[in-house]
Amino acid sequence: MFENLNWWEIGALLLLALLIFGERLPKVIGDGMRMLRGLRAMAQNATTDLNRELGTDLQLQDLHPKAFIRKHILSEEDEAALRKPLQGLFEDVKSDLNGVKNDLSEVAAAADIKKPATPSASSAVEKRASFDLDAT
Repeated sequence: MFENLNWWEIGALLLLALLIFGERLPKVIGDGMRMLRGLRAMAQNATTDLNRELGTDLQLQDLHPKAFIRKHILSEEDEAALRKPLQGLFEDVKSDLNGVKNDLSEVAAAADIKKPATPSASSAVEKRASFDLDAT
């Protein structure tokens, strides 16, 4: 939960909490922990009741609609049969897009203004003109 905070930031948050809540801080922390334990207990009781009613071994993650259908309604063969046409379509679109990307990068490399492909007489004239301007 706090993996992206360093110790100074956590200390600053604790100091801010101490300033806001003062002497009530231990009571506020205790109430928050009690509420968190209550929520976990309610979730555990709900999954236990569902397991008992459905006669299966459900986990809290299995209650997501996609996971529920994947685990309890579709067999692995059915899922593979549903994925097969879509997988072929995905591969076709992916190869087409890779071809377009390669074509666009070739066009971008050919049209790169910063790097002239071959030195020409006009670039030599431009260099000489720039030297003439610098001399004056």
